[in-house]
Order: sequence, then C-alpha cells, then structure tokens
Amino acid sequence: MAEYEVCIMGLQAAIERGIKTLEVYGDSALVIYQLRGEWETRDPKLINYRMVVLGLLREFDDISFNYLSRDENQMADALATLASMIKANKEEEMRPIQMSVYEFPTSCYNLEEEENDENPWYQDILRYARDSKYPAQASENDKRTLRRLACDYVLDGDVLYKKRKEQQNFYWGNSVLVSLRDGSSFTY
Repeated sequence: MAEYEVCIMGLQAAIERGIKTLEVYGDSALVIYQLRGEWETRDPKLINYRMVVLGLLREFDDISFNYLSRDENQMADALATLASMIKANKEEEMRPIQMSVYEFPTSCYNLEEEENDENPWYQDILRYARDSKYPAQASENDKRTLRRLACDYVLDGDVLYKKRKEQQNFYWGNSVLVSLRDGSSFTY
C-alpha cells in the first residue's frame, strides 16, 4: 500500500506542475506490473489504490511505468533514507538537497588537517592499559570501544605492544600468561 501511496503522491506532484509526459521508475514489481496491466490486482485493498492511479493517468498525454531492481535503485534508496531522517516543519519551506557527482573518490574531497596533539594516537589505550582510566569526556560507547581496543595490546613497563594474531591469552589471577604457537610464553 505504501508503494501505491508514494506513486499517487508523485503523480499528483507531476500534475500540479503541468507535466504531460512522464516516465515512472519504481522498485516495487507488484505496483509497476499491476499498473502496466501485466499482473492482476486481486487484493481488495490494492484495487482502490490502482483505481486512483488509473484516474490520475488521464491527466497525462504519455506515461510509462518502468521496474528497477533495488540494486539498480540505490540512489532512490539513499534519498529515501535521507528524507526519513529530516524533521520537516510545515511552516518552513523545504530547501532542495544539492547533489554533486564527482569523477574522483569523495575521500579526496574530505581531507582535513589532522589535529596537532602532543599525545600519540594510542595515548588513551596506554592510559587504560596502565591505570584502567578512561578519558574525561568519554561516553559509554567510547569506553566500550576503548576496552575492545585495549584487548589487542600488551603493556610491558611503559611500552605498549600490539598482540600478534598467533598470541593466545590465559588469565590466572591478576597476571596474564601469553602463550605463543611456537611454545614460548611470558607473563605480565
């Protein structure tokens, strides 16, 4: 039903703008093939929707309905997701969304200067491994992420080492036994 409602709203918008020739693209096979007349409309709820659409079709000189698979309709899905996130106020006029197509990857256009911080990138992991303390403004999500990251590192004195994939941890009391596949091990 939602697909029919969207189709009706789109047709009404085209009629209000005086459009006489229209190509409709949709990713609902049911709606597209029913409106083309290739499939029967048996569901009583959909019959009324189809009748409304057929009534609107009289306003157009030429109209066609084209089916797009969801894979081919990624831009419409992205726009629908974006539209669902916008809180619209009926008193305000909606500004159009400006879209640009770049020939290069977008990451080339999103480069920002790195923050110049005296602390190394691993400072929070080191502090958590050494003192079990979180940064001052850390949210619960930040704390959870920091705990997960810290599991991949070993602190030896003041040096933080990244564990290799072949290391396995065995916890005994307050110390950890790290056992390597070659049979060697160490505790911390």
